Amino acid sequence: MSESDGMDDVLDGGLRQSLLIASRIAEILAHRRQESQRQQEHQDVQAAHEAQARLAAERSAAHAALAPVEKDQWWDKAQPHDIATAHAVATSWKDNDPTALAASERIRQEVLTRYGIDTHDVGADAAYLESGIQTITTEKARLDELARSQEETRKAAAEHEKAMGLLAAARAEELRAQATKLAPEMERHQVPVEYLANPELAQALQTVHTAKTPKALEAADATVRERLFLIGKDGINGPDIAQLRKETTANVNGAGDAHFEDPGFVKAAKDMHEAKLLAEGGFTGSERTSVEQRYERAEKELFARLEGVGREIENRVTGNDSNRLKDHGLKTESTSAADYGSAEHHEKFAESLANTGANETQIRGRLAAARSEGTHPSAAVTTGKGAAKARKTRTGISAGAERTKSGPSR
Repeated sequence: MSESDGMDDVLDGGLRQSLLIASRIAEILAHRRQESQRQQEHQDVQAAHEAQARLAAERSAAHAALAPVEKDQWWDKAQPHDIATAHAVATSWKDNDPTALAASERIRQEVLTRYGIDTHDVGADAAYLESGIQTITTEKARLDELARSQEETRKAAAEHEKAMGLLAAARAEELRAQATKLAPEMERHQVPVEYLANPELAQALQTVHTAKTPKALEAADATVRERLFLIGKDGINGPDIAQLRKETTANVNGAGDAHFEDPGFVKAAKDMHEAKLLAEGGFTGSERTSVEQRYERAEKELFARLEGVGREIENRVTGNDSNRLKDHGLKTESTSAADYGSAEHHEKFAESLANTGANETQIRGRLAAARSEGTHPSAAVTTGKGAAKARKTRTGISAGAERTKSGPSR
């Protein structure tokens, strides 16, 4: 055997060993590559599974959010924010989910029908849609409230009309019963049944019915004739306040709108109005009270009540009420009786009334009353007497010319 043959064996053994090592390394690297690939594939599958799970969850949530949209009851109670949210969800899913697509179309139809807004024009802007629905909802609520109010008013008016009808029927029945009782008197004076609605005439007829003596009957008949005459002038219900206000303020100095809030003043104005009409119609009144006396009595009552408003103001200004007399030591005594009633005094008095906030009607009324007084206010207060009465310059029906521009004429 040659020496070279041994070397070859050594070389062959080293080569084989190297090849085995290289093969093992390659096997390990291949195994690692396969393991890495398997891990990547596993991670990709896991990520895909997680993504699919998230998508499914989001889709389920979208379905849950859109489910009420199909119910009419939900639309009847839905708030603008609820509708805008449902629209945003449906818009984001409608290209990938049939349920969302159907919900989007239902939302579009309902919003267009209920609010006049086309969601196609709004797009995905939920805030704009919510604002538009809120505005329209507010206006619709206002109109609904107005409609309810009008309906309630209509019902109230119907109830009122019904009640008034019942009252009118009851009153008509009452008048028929009264007419039956007073039939002889009504026939003698030719009084229509409807005239019994005038309480003064009804009372006068009742007085005729119960009259026991010829004198009493004559007086009662005269009253009936007066009342029939006044009804012919003013109607069954007599003059209204507007008519009395116009007539009185035109003829009585100082009378203003504020005085016609006083029932006593209105009654006095009506009494004076009727006395004037009767005098102009040729009526003279009764032996007990003539038309002239009735006029004067009504005029006196008018001026007494006309004076009342101004007296209260004057007491506050001059300190004539009991509290101010105590607190200010009878300051009104500084105005002497000699100066009281002068033009200068009235001018200063009007200025003082204006400074207290009195209106023009109150000032005019108090000055008119003050000019008719002959006693200093302090004297009236300290002596405990009532308010000074209006001074008359003449007696008779034409009395009060200084205070009234017209009166009953014969």
